[in-house]
Amino acid sequence: MNSEFAVRSMRPGELELVLEWARQEDWNPGLDDSLAFIEADPSGFFVGSIGEVPVGSISVVKYGDSFAFLGLYIVHPDFRGKGYGKAIWEAGIATAKGRTIGLDGVAAQQDNYRKAGFEPAYTTIRYGGVATSSPTSTLAAQPVLDSRLEGLQRYDSAIFPQPRDAFLAAWCTGRKGRRSAVVRKSHKIRGYGTIRRCYEGYKIGPLFANDTDSAAALLAELIPEAKGAAIFIDIPTENREAVALAEGLGLQPVFETMRMYRGPAPAIPLKHVFGVTTLELG
Repeated sequence: MNSEFAVRSMRPGELELVLEWARQEDWNPGLDDSLAFIEADPSGFFVGSIGEVPVGSISVVKYGDSFAFLGLYIVHPDFRGKGYGKAIWEAGIATAKGRTIGLDGVAAQQDNYRKAGFEPAYTTIRYGGVATSSPTSTLAAQPVLDSRLEGLQRYDSAIFPQPRDAFLAAWCTGRKGRRSAVVRKSHKIRGYGTIRRCYEGYKIGPLFANDTDSAAALLAELIPEAKGAAIFIDIPTENREAVALAEGLGLQPVFETMRMYRGPAPAIPLKHVFGVTTLELG
């Protein structure tokens, strides 16, 4: 290992570089993910660098005092097999001391994560493709208004392990290639979701809803943003209604991960998770 190697917090512009590495790994991030990612936890993103040259990365985003989520664990192909990945991993994990840590692991890495103390919780399958039918619902979703985020943030905190208000304020903000929607009944929120432009097609996430009818209303509002391009949704397989909804749209399984935790697993009501927010941030 080069004596100039060190792990440090990301500097301005380096998260965009790491997301480009993620694109090269076929992780297909959103075109403007960095804007919201950094709001989740400005102190949660790290690079391993040799002098001024980043060679690897990790994110360990802290949510509250008890939960963190690990992602963006990448070593540039030119620097693999030299011990940099292990050093980056250990430095990132150390920043979440005392917290449960979650991650979404691909099959090839799950044994390594188990050795590091992570236990499997549930399987997530990415469903993707061009929607061949339109979802039907008795409800109608509406665009999320920036001035009415408080109720949405409360709804989210009942499903996600910890509040993430700053992240949602950035994630749900209307920008080109991004749309967020909320569905209500009797003035109460029954679900919300976001679709965003990615390097390939569009991803929908989160897609949180009380029931299939509410999720279908959200999809009916969000899918037109894709304008006929492919859409992708990461779905916990335990939510059979979510799987059936995706299959009803004509989407097919394209990718699989395992949600794993080191420490006590948070109680997530998976029946309300019709789509994970992102595999990088949980």
